[in-house]
Amino acid sequence: MVLCVTWLLGLGTPQAIAGMNVDTFDGNIFALYGGNGSLVPPRVAFEDSLKQDRATLLVFYLDDSRDCKQYASVVSQLQAYYGRIVDFVPLSVDQIIFDASTDPTQPAYYYKGKVPQTILFDRQGNRVFEETGNIAFEQVDDALRDLFDFPPRENTQPRVPKAVNELNTELAPN
Repeated sequence: MVLCVTWLLGLGTPQAIAGMNVDTFDGNIFALYGGNGSLVPPRVAFEDSLKQDRATLLVFYLDDSRDCKQYASVVSQLQAYYGRIVDFVPLSVDQIIFDASTDPTQPAYYYKGKVPQTILFDRQGNRVFEETGNIAFEQVDDALRDLFDFPPRENTQPRVPKAVNELNTELAPN
């Protein structure tokens, strides 16, 4: 009887430990922490993106990485600004096929072993920017502005970033 009452009150139920600042699997990090579930799966495959006359932003990530969870909102914000002119290709490292191939049309060719890793390719498929780690929006924004010959940030209206709710900015704006 005591066991049933304890169970009903939830005292015997283990609590889930999840959050942006822990290295645990919570689900699709772009939907949960970036507010943008449309990034995964990518709209276009990496190989196909390189064949088109569009720039490509390749992002290697892991769903159970604290740094990737925090970086998900940056990638989502970048897509909000550049999604019409850049193919966004976020790829989970867990899903990459690693082989001895030296084929530059395969994502594994570019992976350096750390996440998140961000690589920007121009319209001809040349690497023009590459960084690993949880980098600032402005670093990638500067590379994109250079690529498209957009005016420098100081000559444009200031960007007002959305407040990031730990779960989802689209469902619970501040």
